[in-house]
Amino acid sequence: MWWRAAYRDAPITTQWDDGAYTGPGKGKVPSSSNSMPTMVFSMLDALSVEDGNRVLEIGTGTGWNAALLCHRVGPENVVTVEVDEACAREAGRRLQGVGFAPLAVVADGALGYRQNAPYDRVVATCSVGSIPHAWVEQTRPEGVIVAPWGPTYGGEGVVRLVVGDDGTASGRFIGSSAFMRMRDQRTRRRHVRDYLNGQDWPAGGIVTTTELSPESVGEWQVMFALGVQVPDAFPWAETYDDGSYTLWLRDTAVTSWATVDYTKDRAVFDVVQSGPRKLWEEVETAFRWWEAQDRPSFDRFGLTVTAESEVVWLDEPENAVPRT
Repeated sequence: MWWRAAYRDAPITTQWDDGAYTGPGKGKVPSSSNSMPTMVFSMLDALSVEDGNRVLEIGTGTGWNAALLCHRVGPENVVTVEVDEACAREAGRRLQGVGFAPLAVVADGALGYRQNAPYDRVVATCSVGSIPHAWVEQTRPEGVIVAPWGPTYGGEGVVRLVVGDDGTASGRFIGSSAFMRMRDQRTRRRHVRDYLNGQDWPAGGIVTTTELSPESVGEWQVMFALGVQVPDAFPWAETYDDGSYTLWLRDTAVTSWATVDYTKDRAVFDVVQSGPRKLWEEVETAFRWWEAQDRPSFDRFGLTVTAESEVVWLDEPENAVPRT
């Protein structure tokens, strides 16, 4: 049974709540996993590892990906960094069990591992909302960085960056992904009640209507396109027994919120917005832009990273995606 579970094409959660939950069943939040094989292999394919390459892996996890890298380039060329000591210890045991001994470091992966830099390849097995520039600095010119990247709003894709001589990195997204966030970049999402300031909804919010259905903005690639344009905001659906729901939008600064009520077969939906940001209007604007660009999927987007900024672009680096 364990063999079948490990080799089926599905992710396997191996840790909950940063190890605080160890009982049977599920904890509250998954914090480490063994990724689905097709995702692992597609990312390694994008990494384009060659004989003799020095590889930095961010997020040892179970150790499986590190073992594959050791098999490809030799353990002497692999550095794997894991922030969780318990995960690192278990991964080290597994790696030793199959005869591999890469340099395994317990540290914050956002810092990379400067002592063994420069690297030819860097691969992250956790998602980020901003590429740590340490990774770029520690990669040789023409070296490759492969990492899951996604905005706060949701939606996430794997990006393949090539590092330039000028210390920047740029490249295209190669497909969708859904990884756990790097601990260094997790955001705390405040409860709805913190936005209502002790009042009952609609709490004095401005009431309007929209013809854009909340159902239209819920797909993963749409959320990615919206999130790039609508920074520092996130959605949450409050569902009801009859199949209807309220889509909540909130900003991370806890200044603004919006709700959109969805009921099947309706063509017009009630909207309430509050705060300096009109979050549903921002989402509508972003969605109309996405439609006007012929509904691009991940492979039309790219990312350019410098020491000062990150820019998501469409089709070409000169065509930056606008922000609302």
